Amino acid sequence: NSTEEVITGVWSDVLGIDTIGIHDNFFELGGHSLLATQVTSRLRQRLGSDVPVRALFTSPTPATLAEAVRELGTADEAALVPLDRGNGPLPLSFAQQRLWFLDQLTPGSAEYLVPFGLRVRGTLDAGALGAAFTGLVTRHEVLRTRFVTDDAGRPAQIVDAPWSVTPVVHDVRTTPAADREQAALEIIAAEARRPFELDGGRLLRVDVVRLADDDQYVLITLHHIVSDGWSSGILAREMRELYVAAVAGGVASLPELPVQYADFAAWQREQLSGDFLARQLAYWRERLVGVPVLELPTDHGRPAEREGAEGDTVYFSLPAEVAEALRATASGQGASLFMALLSLFQIVLARYCRQDDIAVGTPIAGRNRAETEGLIGFFVNTLVLRTDLSGDPAFTELLDRVKDTALGAYDHQDLPFERLVDELAPDRDLSRNPLFQTLFVFQNTPDGESWSLPGLTVEQIGVGGQDAKFDLQLTATEAEGELLAALEYRTDLFERATIERLAGHFSTLAASVAAAP
Repeated sequence: NSTEEVITGVWSDVLGIDTIGIHDNFFELGGHSLLATQVTSRLRQRLGSDVPVRALFTSPTPATLAEAVRELGTADEAALVPLDRGNGPLPLSFAQQRLWFLDQLTPGSAEYLVPFGLRVRGTLDAGALGAAFTGLVTRHEVLRTRFVTDDAGRPAQIVDAPWSVTPVVHDVRTTPAADREQAALEIIAAEARRPFELDGGRLLRVDVVRLADDDQYVLITLHHIVSDGWSSGILAREMRELYVAAVAGGVASLPELPVQYADFAAWQREQLSGDFLARQLAYWRERLVGVPVLELPTDHGRPAEREGAEGDTVYFSLPAEVAEALRATASGQGASLFMALLSLFQIVLARYCRQDDIAVGTPIAGRNRAETEGLIGFFVNTLVLRTDLSGDPAFTELLDRVKDTALGAYDHQDLPFERLVDELAPDRDLSRNPLFQTLFVFQNTPDGESWSLPGLTVEQIGVGGQDAKFDLQLTATEAEGELLAALEYRTDLFERATIERLAGHFSTLAASVAAAP
């Protein structure tokens, strides 16, 4: 029928599969939580129905989802449309406002810088690279936005005219060959930590470090207030298109953007009011009342204030057969691999802390409006996922609990974390993050690893020296069947050996669950 036709069309676009039958299962076709959010936002736009993410988990085929949609109400929300730019400064989004406030609190901090390091082999055209980034600045208003204080002392954003991006070229070709690599990496580390001025309007930098005529590092640094993980995929894809056009002396054919980030910020302010805000607040207030502090056993005493805590990272991996078994177990419960990995992490934390009430933060893309999919900007929101591990549940039972928690959170993801903190107002401990102390990140944003340039070999490199924002952060990503994981930790709290042991415990538990869930 017509609803099934719309659903299969949306799935085709999101999953990249040409032909989809009405009894095909979204998750068996490669769908996951992030893609489910994309599907529901596009269905909301095309069908006018308020489709929650939970509906896709409970009705994972086009036939069953079409039935569910028929019983759902129409989407009741303000239109996301371009604003009149002639009425002075525009408001910040709630997430931007939090970063602006933190910048006022600790000016010159490097905590919220987002650096991308690339090793580029081949003859790079620095002029074309500059033209590509100039094109990005012209296309995305957020990259030419200044964050100022208005007459009433409130933060506001002003969009400037496009500016020309000129990569800063550092030449180490005259450095002795044996020292060249180290010299280049030192430059990158220093530039990746050089702070921005939020009221300066240029929150993007491009550095090229030349080791040889056909070998260089490229460092792209942004401030988090204008970018997020999803944005990196857009940045990589559009930068390539614009670079190709600049080298050829042509014009890139990129689709027109329906709105800009400032339009979203104003829409968010309008949307988060009245009954809608009351429903969101009521849900989270009930879920998080009395949420306990996670008392991780640390190697060193906790300082009275956490400021610029240095971080280090332990890397490890789970073999393909373990990853596949975990995915199969999750699928059998109508859950996702993300939910299975979160369950494992919460079990490990429960054992370490001797607690059975565990709250973990996790970022969510925050792009549940189809109009925002192609925008660079800071949309990501943080959800607090609190799980009850009491009663010694089997892993499959715990997975059901985690699934229920996650789906409820997805359906109430519009409340910004910043508003949640203000509302719940926990006793603020300056040595800890509010509401949660550990973060779990599952990297499955679209095009996240697609940095490439024609005729050149491009390899993404890690840029070290970033501050640790949380006591502990587990990041996982899939690569050729394997699960690659990283545990980032505060070096003022933990010794490396402790975190290596924790990584070993996580791996052992994962293998055990994979064998007998």
